[in-house]
Amino acid sequence: MDYQDIIYEVRGPAAWITINRPEKYNAFRGITCEELIHAIGKAGWDKSIAAIVLTGAGQKAFCTGGDQSAHDGAYDGRGTIGLPVEELQSLIRDVPKPVIARVNGYAIGGGNVLVTCCDLAIASATAMFGQVGPKVGSVDPGFGTALLARAIGEKKAREIWMLCRRYSAQQALEMGLVNTVVPPDELDAEVERWCMEIHALSPTAIAIAKKSFNLDSENIRAISAMGMQALSLFYQTEESREGVKAFLEKRPPKFR
Repeated sequence: MDYQDIIYEVRGPAAWITINRPEKYNAFRGITCEELIHAIGKAGWDKSIAAIVLTGAGQKAFCTGGDQSAHDGAYDGRGTIGLPVEELQSLIRDVPKPVIARVNGYAIGGGNVLVTCCDLAIASATAMFGQVGPKVGSVDPGFGTALLARAIGEKKAREIWMLCRRYSAQQALEMGLVNTVVPPDELDAEVERWCMEIHALSPTAIAIAKKSFNLDSENIRAISAMGMQALSLFYQTEESREGVKAFLEKRPPKFR
């Protein structure tokens, strides 16, 4: 597969997958999701790969979720909402390798959900986290809500979704959303250090451990499937369309 929106490279024992849309703050469209699915699957079943690193190009953003310029009642790809996000999120959990989020900037909206789905997360001190869905007439009703609540607690997860605030890397560390925070110029070295530690361990033991962690929250996959069906209907409403229109016009939305 010739990639347009991502970069795939092998660095030592790890596959690095980079969303390469810095001009869009690494927001994903339909083809981006397809390429991520292909690349994660490729790395996940390559026995020479010990870990998968997921990140974004440039210094400003890890990922800011769905590209609103590719959204007109649905996104521009396949799947329930025009993006195969359920498949992407599930694949991150299903591949038998640790997936590490290298968070180099904004992890907002669907980007924050990707961090939640990854097994581990290493953040630059300049990273920012948060949700934006209710500001643009959207939500991630599955892993983005239920799994987030398991990771950081019900009250904090509800705060993130119901207020749409921004959180610093240090705050993300304190709430348990990321594993560690390092200065920006030390981010790559720290990620590579974690990959090397993983490489020294039993791949089968890690695969079993990962699967056993995931089984405890496997019901969230079904929640996501049902939630995305509801979201596809919501996207057809004037309320949701107003959120997208206001975002593109750079003005406050008028939901009421």
